[in-house]
Amino acid sequence: MTPELLIAFIAFAFVTSVTPGPNNTMLLASGANFGLRRTLPHMLGISLGLMLLVLAVGLGLGQLFEQLPALYGTLRYVGAAYLLYLAWKIAQAGAPDSAGGRRGKPFSFLQAAAFQWVNPKAWIMAIGAITTYTPQENFLLNVLLIAGLFALVNCPTMSVWTVAGSLLRTWLSSPRVLRRFNIGMALLLVASLYPILVDFGGAR
Repeated sequence: MTPELLIAFIAFAFVTSVTPGPNNTMLLASGANFGLRRTLPHMLGISLGLMLLVLAVGLGLGQLFEQLPALYGTLRYVGAAYLLYLAWKIAQAGAPDSAGGRRGKPFSFLQAAAFQWVNPKAWIMAIGAITTYTPQENFLLNVLLIAGLFALVNCPTMSVWTVAGSLLRTWLSSPRVLRRFNIGMALLLVASLYPILVDFGGAR
């Protein structure tokens, strides 16, 4: 990979990782509800899951979806349904339970990693990285490089959203304000589906 292509890919990885989407919306909500430390497994799981997804696309999974477009379309709807479920869970988070505590818990490392496989934006990122920035010469080595760099760029950029959420915790100390915030995050997560699914469908 040439230095110019490497710089271009790092810029692509940064922009796609730091811009709003399902992962960052959930990290903002998790940082606000559970704090930075408890959200760290969620962040690391996203990075690992995305890295494995890029590897899988580079090693042939992307070609499988080109040959089986129905399977590709099914993933869109499964991902959309799961995101709607997560939006509902976020909207419910922070509501006081009978003991005065908070319902819910942050995503685990494995949950966050597995979520990338039904996250439409993650698929767009992985397919874009392989088809646009991976030279055919020494292809396998370049796929490994692209996947590793994506994970390295992804984690610190996502932390911006988690830190932003954790900084809001004092302002969100009121259960009523926290509930409104979580409902707003849930609505943003639902809204993020529209452009993602349009792009995802257009990429077929």
